[in-house]
Amino acid sequence: MIQDIRHKSFVTHDDVTALNFIRRSVAYVFRQYHKQGLRSHIMEVLNPDDVLKQNKGEVIDGTRFFPWAEPLKMLRIFRTKFDSLEDAFDEIRKLRIVETYLPHDSYAKSNEFIVDYIRNGTRDIILCGLQEYVDGEVLNPWDLADENLVADLFSRMKAEGRNASEMTIEQRIKRLQKKVAAFIDGAKKMILETRYVPDFAGVANLLVTAQGDIKLVDINNICEISFGPDIVLDDKGYPVCDKSIEAIWMLEKGLLNTPVDNTEPLYKIFLDPKRIKAVRYFEEKFHSSLTLNSSGVM
Repeated sequence: MIQDIRHKSFVTHDDVTALNFIRRSVAYVFRQYHKQGLRSHIMEVLNPDDVLKQNKGEVIDGTRFFPWAEPLKMLRIFRTKFDSLEDAFDEIRKLRIVETYLPHDSYAKSNEFIVDYIRNGTRDIILCGLQEYVDGEVLNPWDLADENLVADLFSRMKAEGRNASEMTIEQRIKRLQKKVAAFIDGAKKMILETRYVPDFAGVANLLVTAQGDIKLVDINNICEISFGPDIVLDDKGYPVCDKSIEAIWMLEKGLLNTPVDNTEPLYKIFLDPKRIKAVRYFEEKFHSSLTLNSSGVM
């Protein structure tokens, strides 16, 4: 019996090439990305020549180097089991909403495709995405209380030679502030007009690039928001709507040089102290369930 790839905890190159919708003679190497989502497997798509150089090294001016194989693309295999083709299309429609409202350079571009998944004589549908690879550092909105954080991120990337730009650190910070302002405006408009919000709060969901762009790289968790008193939880029990709006507020507070208006509709509703306390309860419960699951207790 072949195990359903959606249920695997670790996926290899052979697992991917064994899928009926992937050519076995594919001219790429698939490597599991170090960050795995709760809702999808994330595989790096690599040039085999780059993998060979990483493993065996290459000699430059008499010195052997082992350059890291940078992904060409990222392959996402959704873990979600859809009841119908229409449900899969609904998921894709949510992604199109994000692309409509957020600035075009503020999210990792992705091409989704739905395929027949044949396993053990059964046929099912599975949703995948071939996504742009983004080289950047994690931008955690809650870490922005450290006023040196962003400068340190840019300094690290510049020291590693990850961008050829001649911009100074100060210029990159100003560029990032401008990009974040546009990102926040688009996010707020999307939430108010469509009542949908992506997960801005997830670990490593937001990156900052060496040239000063903000990038949303995980758009697999898009939830419909409620402006009522009930706290909306996603299918894993995480209060994604409230935490995402809190993340926007943290970005605005920590990066932009303008006062934050806490009386505007989103912040007034979702940053109410009593509501924040209730959200914290669900957040702690969610993280406890992850710990129990990873230890095998549940």
